Amino acid sequence: MKKAIITGAGGFIGRALTAELLAHDVEVIALDRAEMDIAKRSPNSDGLHIVECDLSRLLSLNETDRELFVGADVFYHLGWAGSAGDVRADYTIQLRNVQWSLDAMNFARESGCARFVGAGSIMEKESGFVGNAQSVKPGVAYIYGTAKLAAHYMTKSLATRCGIDHVWAMITNAYGVGESSPRFINTTIRKILAEEPLEFTSGTQNYDFVYVNDIAKAFRLLGETGKPFCQYMLGSGGAKPLRQFIEELGQTLAPERPLYFGNVPYTGVNLPLEEFAIDDLVQDTGWSAEVPFAKGVRMTYDWIKRSV
Repeated sequence: MKKAIITGAGGFIGRALTAELLAHDVEVIALDRAEMDIAKRSPNSDGLHIVECDLSRLLSLNETDRELFVGADVFYHLGWAGSAGDVRADYTIQLRNVQWSLDAMNFARESGCARFVGAGSIMEKESGFVGNAQSVKPGVAYIYGTAKLAAHYMTKSLATRCGIDHVWAMITNAYGVGESSPRFINTTIRKILAEEPLEFTSGTQNYDFVYVNDIAKAFRLLGETGKPFCQYMLGSGGAKPLRQFIEELGQTLAPERPLYFGNVPYTGVNLPLEEFAIDDLVQDTGWSAEVPFAKGVRMTYDWIKRSV
């Protein structure tokens, strides 16, 4: 891989992937919103080209800008509006994300890319379980998961017509330095710093977390050696009940603070541990997680503490 396109390059995972590719001498065309500045966040900005473009305007880029994209090998589609928080339940935004994912596939074809790598979510699995279960009332957050599932399947079908290899990574739970959205690790660390009560569900549901730099490395490798029309679970490989992660986080960052389990209701689905398996990812790319959970949450804690 010599040249890659990234949508959502100014986002949490997008910034890490941009830095990862640049560090491996890959030229990067970063589709970025105007208010973000990737160059300041990437230690090596040689070979980085930033194009200010919202996903809704992707197919309307002028010819001058489009010339930058010609000759790219891989199209990474990370851009997604409303991937965390209450906006996950906004079906208008989530449906637009599906449309924009299909637009991204068509743009990849027009740019001559041989491969399209999409960023999915483990909530695709959860949405499938809940959607097919009898007498189960899915929560509105599954609107997001269902949209990811639709984008996955529809871009995969469109890739066949476009003559592009389709690779899909389903991320378990991303965390790390640079995270600002209300995901679990970020929110819990901020509660520790604010000395708020640490209340959780019973924590019996299976979970996995993977540090953002490890995610970036996995995406690079999937762009290079992932098998066409295959999907990959992207986790640490050490999935276990959420309570065990929480207890490790508490022992690492706030050993003196009590943890209250069962105070928060849980209405989601508990996926079997085998659904978190990363065997295909390891076999096809040689990837493995390098950042242990305790080290990752410590680095994230230190960064957030400096930021508040």
